[in-house]
Amino acid sequence: MLKIGLQLYTVRDELERDFKGTLAKIAELGYQGVEFHHFYGHSAEEVRALVNELGLEIVGTHVQYNSLKEDLNAVIAYHKELGNRNLIVPYLSEEQRQWDDVFASLNTIGEKVAAENLVLFYHNHDFELTAQVDGRPALYAMYETVPASHLQVELDSCWAHAAGYPPTEVIAKYAGRLPLVHWKDMSRSEGRVLTVEFGQGEVDLEAVAVASEQAGAEWLVVEQDECQNPSLLSIENSMNWIRQYAANGGPIHV
Repeated sequence: MLKIGLQLYTVRDELERDFKGTLAKIAELGYQGVEFHHFYGHSAEEVRALVNELGLEIVGTHVQYNSLKEDLNAVIAYHKELGNRNLIVPYLSEEQRQWDDVFASLNTIGEKVAAENLVLFYHNHDFELTAQVDGRPALYAMYETVPASHLQVELDSCWAHAAGYPPTEVIAKYAGRLPLVHWKDMSRSEGRVLTVEFGQGEVDLEAVAVASEQAGAEWLVVEQDECQNPSLLSIENSMNWIRQYAANGGPIHV
């Protein structure tokens, strides 16, 4: 059964105001794990104590690509103290998208991370699937070039859908290599992607969950890049949808 986590970028406004209270609310709503993107000045020891107190698991952390390239030893030390094994590249700027260089860097970083008993992941948006490298999507080229021992998959199913790639097919393609799947819904507004609460958009969320379970994923990580309601209300509404889906036999544990 899949566990449900939350990418904390979704509630970044609340975390900045009340870090501890926001994490407590997330646990109260029934999310079992959290995926960090920022620590708002808190030490690894403080964060570890807090998540343990709240009964939350650490799914992973989105770590900026430049930090991994330029300050890897400090990143590794912080996350070892935190008790987090999963380091996730969240995004590449347009300037960083020099694919041969990216693939080589990810291989080097992933090798060093693995030697410390940690795991490097890459989290996609749409551009990795629309950009081409030698006639295939850059994301596919990435995972063909960098071995699984050095790089695992965190598939953002919503952005795969936005790029025109059925997320269930991409999930199946990386079965056994994607412990983490970003689970999110979207609609289109005036030609742009709008992330929405669960059940309000066009993504087949149930199919994504089933495919993820079949592919051996461990976590479905809820994320809403931009919320139309207050962010804590948005994650509560999405959790209500998730609970209903679980009650109807969805392969998730909440």
